[in-house]
Amino acid sequence: MKQAKNIDEYIADFPEDVQAQLQSIREAIQKTAPEATEAIKYGIPTFILNGNLVHFGGYKKHIGFYPAPMGIEAFAEETAQYRAGKGTLQFPFDKPMPLDLIDRIVRHRVEKNLAKKKK
Repeated sequence: MKQAKNIDEYIADFPEDVQAQLQSIREAIQKTAPEATEAIKYGIPTFILNGNLVHFGGYKKHIGFYPAPMGIEAFAEETAQYRAGKGTLQFPFDKPMPLDLIDRIVRHRVEKNLAKKKK
């Protein structure tokens, strides 16, 4: 996979069915955090709002979603059904994207990132 310059290029490099899932996550984040800016960091799509907000990326069998450990810990019960690591969730391609959960995690991260700014 080539190094994408922006999120559009990143998404375009995947098969159409994966593109649709990646785009749905992107749109959910944009809707929840319209003031966040987009970038490519660490080779994956990133939303920035007073620091890194969330990242996501496509892989062979899943989409990785990276809301930092605090984004997962706050929703531990709901995220328990997904493979996870420190700061990462894996959403398999063969299941619907949990857009409602993504929305709530992003809202939580926006609140935390904006609170950092006020300190």
